[in-house]
Amino acid sequence: MKEINHLTPRQIVQELDKYIIGQRDAKRNVAIALRNRIRRMMVKSDLQKDIVPNNILMIGSTGVGKTEIARRLAKVAHAPFTKVEASKFTEVGYVGRDVESMVRDLVEQSINLVKESKNEEVKEKAAENVEDILLDILIPPVKTAGFSTARTSSSNGEFDPDKASEQELNEKTRERFRDKLRNGELEDRKVEINVKQSNSMGVGMIGNGMMDDASIAGLQDMLSGMMPKKSKKRKVTIEEARKILMEEETSKLVDFDEVKEEAIFLAENNGIIFIDEVDKIAKSGKNGSGPDVSREGVQRDLLPIVEGSAVNTKYGMVHTDHVLFIAAGAFHVSKPSDLIPELQGRFPIRVELDSLTQEDFVRILREPKNALTKQYQALFEAEEVYLEYTDDSIEEIARIAFKINEEVENIGARRLHTVMSHLLNDFLFDVPDTIQANAKIMITKEMVLERLSSLIQNRDLSQYIL
Repeated sequence: MKEINHLTPRQIVQELDKYIIGQRDAKRNVAIALRNRIRRMMVKSDLQKDIVPNNILMIGSTGVGKTEIARRLAKVAHAPFTKVEASKFTEVGYVGRDVESMVRDLVEQSINLVKESKNEEVKEKAAENVEDILLDILIPPVKTAGFSTARTSSSNGEFDPDKASEQELNEKTRERFRDKLRNGELEDRKVEINVKQSNSMGVGMIGNGMMDDASIAGLQDMLSGMMPKKSKKRKVTIEEARKILMEEETSKLVDFDEVKEEAIFLAENNGIIFIDEVDKIAKSGKNGSGPDVSREGVQRDLLPIVEGSAVNTKYGMVHTDHVLFIAAGAFHVSKPSDLIPELQGRFPIRVELDSLTQEDFVRILREPKNALTKQYQALFEAEEVYLEYTDDSIEEIARIAFKINEEVENIGARRLHTVMSHLLNDFLFDVPDTIQANAKIMITKEMVLERLSSLIQNRDLSQYIL
């Protein structure tokens, strides 16, 4: 949390603005929710544990930025983030996938985040160890009459010049090879290394019923811990050996118990769970049978997780009281009020996202750091072909995408992927065969109209396309 303590709600919104166009209300609400977490951690009194996050319900059609806002918020906060679809928890007539799996997924993300951070801390030390291991393989340490190269005296304690010169020669050779390793001169040279193999054991049905995910994972860990570690000799290039050994050395230097402890704390206090398609589990009618039973069952299973409960994971018990839940749905058929009252009460902040306008599409193509136009430019530049757009070509792409959304089905900004793909696929096919390196492609309004006219004219056929 220390890394983001300085971020004010206004600065959080500015960070989100770099990737998401519009949706001011949604950004403000998630920024306040994130800042409130920082404020809670600053509270010194016993009230700290009683301050729970205000979960958010986002309402808006597909492609307007609901998922992206939540995902980018997690990146800004350096927080573990997991996305689940509520419809995955339901099957016709009965409750489907175990809802607690979302918490286990969150903890896995948290473990990865903490491990990444810890690995970075020991990276230099691990690299030194790997270098020494590789040098020992390339130039085995010289030992004379049972003495290591470190000993330069004879058996009677007098200085032995022969041993000293041998050690000096060995050290000079090692230093020369160390320089070669650092300069990347030996990357293609093959060496033989011992690679530890994991003792993975599959566990299925136990007794008369299926074990839950946490129990299976715990049993697998226990069984693999009991089995002796096997190692296998492999002949690989120094480049590959460095990657394999780096992984082994970092795992030796990092205390995994410490990783687990930090990861659980991070998940509990900074985790974000995004529940998409929550409208699919809302009751659309008043009848009490059929698929509605399953939908309400999923809501009732979600309720304790969102309210705050202890979930058993293979890394330990995780409490969800301070996890931030962001739910989202289009709510075309059902309404938020169709959710059970208890679940509605757990999402007190409701934000309605705006439908995207043609002007929004223009801004989406121009402004974000990861704009689709910039992504295509990067793909072409990878093969030394340079793609450029005129201003009116971007406006025309936006106009066509917006028009198709209006007349066929509104899938929001995702329509831009369809249009851009249709516009540029021929060029992508021709590179590098007929379009050579250092070529320049200029996208003009006329080209956009020519290439996308068929997409507009044939829009009525879309209803027949599966």
